[in-house]
Amino acid sequence: MTDTDPGTLLRDITDLRDAVLAGAEDHLARWQGWCERADYRDSAANFAHYLALRHHDIRPLQRQMMAAGLSSLGRAESRVLPSLEAVLTMLRAATGAASHPGGSGTEAFFAGETRITARSIDLFGLPARQSQVRLLVTLPASAAGDAAFLLRLAELGVEAVRINCAHDDEATWASMLAHVDAAAAATGRRMKVFMDLAGPKIRTGEPRKGKDGKRVAPGDQLAITLPGRLEHAPRAMVAVECTLPAALLAAEPGQRIFLDDGKLGCVVTQAEPWGVIAQIETGPEETGYKLKPEKGINFPDTEFDTPALTDDDRATLPFVARHADAIEYSFVQSAEDVAALQLALASLNPENWHRQGLVLKIETSRAVRNLPEMLVRAAGRQPTAVMIARGDLAVEIGFARLAEMQEEILWLGEAAQVPVIWATQVLESYLKTGVPSRGEMTDAAMAARAECVMLNKGPHLFEAIRDLDRLLSRMGDHISKKTPLLRPLQSW
Repeated sequence: MTDTDPGTLLRDITDLRDAVLAGAEDHLARWQGWCERADYRDSAANFAHYLALRHHDIRPLQRQMMAAGLSSLGRAESRVLPSLEAVLTMLRAATGAASHPGGSGTEAFFAGETRITARSIDLFGLPARQSQVRLLVTLPASAAGDAAFLLRLAELGVEAVRINCAHDDEATWASMLAHVDAAAAATGRRMKVFMDLAGPKIRTGEPRKGKDGKRVAPGDQLAITLPGRLEHAPRAMVAVECTLPAALLAAEPGQRIFLDDGKLGCVVTQAEPWGVIAQIETGPEETGYKLKPEKGINFPDTEFDTPALTDDDRATLPFVARHADAIEYSFVQSAEDVAALQLALASLNPENWHRQGLVLKIETSRAVRNLPEMLVRAAGRQPTAVMIARGDLAVEIGFARLAEMQEEILWLGEAAQVPVIWATQVLESYLKTGVPSRGEMTDAAMAARAECVMLNKGPHLFEAIRDLDRLLSRMGDHISKKTPLLRPLQSW
């Protein structure tokens, strides 16, 4: 018998299917009672099957299936059991084994894709441009006083806008919302409104000068202190406050700390009651790095507990719950975080909170580890999407791993049958200068595998929207998720 012997393959894939079914039971048992929405239960089951499948290394079996002219299961995310059963049906026919009645028809086979499409419409509305990939545009503060800006977005077919609640106030947000309504009246189509809770963002406080001012470079030492404790740091050392005491108090020697989206990297060498002393390892060498307040800090190696739903978020939530079509949950890291927000929403709007969208922003390594449980806890109760928040995530897991991880999050979203938002620095150079880089156009093309792409503000936003729409429309003719679409090629 050869590697592609149908009888051997039939036995191996039957064993794999049985192992997937058994492994899925463990996941489903942990999720017991989470799927209050009946229409999500089949999706949760497929997700459990996918997680069980990916606990196996099936690469040798995949090559055998390809050589036999069978599906390799490489695109089974949204249809794990139907894909396995389709292969088994072909092998039973090839070996003369008894067939099993009730195989998946075309509609059942592609049911997962149908669910993702329906949930994308629920969250983002119908596509309003050439591309099936929706656009989510972050509103600048100036949009509060510029009705024409929102009207132009609506005219360009933008499906959704994002209000960042880490900035401005309720009066500013209310003005933005009024302009969204005015644009809807003028165009006959209302853009969805996503409101982003600030979350427990860790930032620098005021820096203190050392002997070389406020600049540090690789090889230097940096003191990072608790709020109000700058004077406890060694006098000759540059020092800066950290706004979240829980993170700093949990940091231990040998753990990494990054500032300002990774522009400065250091390792803790000494923990003190007032904070830590860290050795600078990466940063600008020639000019050094100038410490400034309000810059993000990441602790990728440090485990600490702080609620994703902060007191400030709770104060903001009544306004957000009244006005947002979907809530973006910053720095969510566990199923318990999800449950806390859902409980708060239920108390504010007991009748309709479960119709409001929830976006899980994946920004930390802990969120990556807990993503399956967070997805089921969220989507089992309300419309849910997952955002690949690549800025903080890259710093947390390392830039080298970001490309790999964004692929895995795309796969998990498809397997859980929820939409995915591709976010952070999409066409950043284009937005700022009007000239795209080659790399960022390629990156934007890969975003065609998501259901939505988020753009940030910039003076060349409108031109970027037009070109991104054309790019995503062309890519949509070539690829759907991981599946190449073989339309006729016309370049040769």
